[in-house]
Amino acid sequence: GHLSRLQALAPTIRTLSSSKSFSQNIPSCLWKLGRLNHVAIAVPDLEKAQSLYKDVLGAQVSETVALPEHGVYTIFVELGNTKLELLHPLGEKSPIASFLQKNKTGGMHHICIEVDDIKVAMTELKKKKIRILSEEPKIGAHGKPVIFLHPKDCHGVLVELEQA
Repeated sequence: GHLSRLQALAPTIRTLSSSKSFSQNIPSCLWKLGRLNHVAIAVPDLEKAQSLYKDVLGAQVSETVALPEHGVYTIFVELGNTKLELLHPLGEKSPIASFLQKNKTGGMHHICIEVDDIKVAMTELKKKKIRILSEEPKIGAHGKPVIFLHPKDCHGVLVELEQA
């Protein structure tokens, strides 16, 4: 009964298992996308946000760091498998200030994904018509080169790529 049906299915199962996998349909790149580094959240009150994660939820929270080149204050919340980055405006020309004008209570600002070669990624993404918001990488909060991809080219999400 069951054995003869399994034996009859064996050639079909072998065919399915040896057929092309989904990953083989992805065009090869000269660079690799890595792990999610962090999710950034714009906050109108940095102290309140830090207190929520540290005092209420019990997370390990970094000190506040000013990043004048990016126009932000930043705090990292450690989550084990990734981090949250709390962003607050530093100066009136901060991109976070304009974000908070539109989103008074704050909200998700961007996601950050690691890449193994940011320069090669930039070259290939430009060829694929993905707009990059700076000509050259800037040094990000972790002291590594970062770039941002235009949200309109990434289905409404501001994507930061960080050199791993």
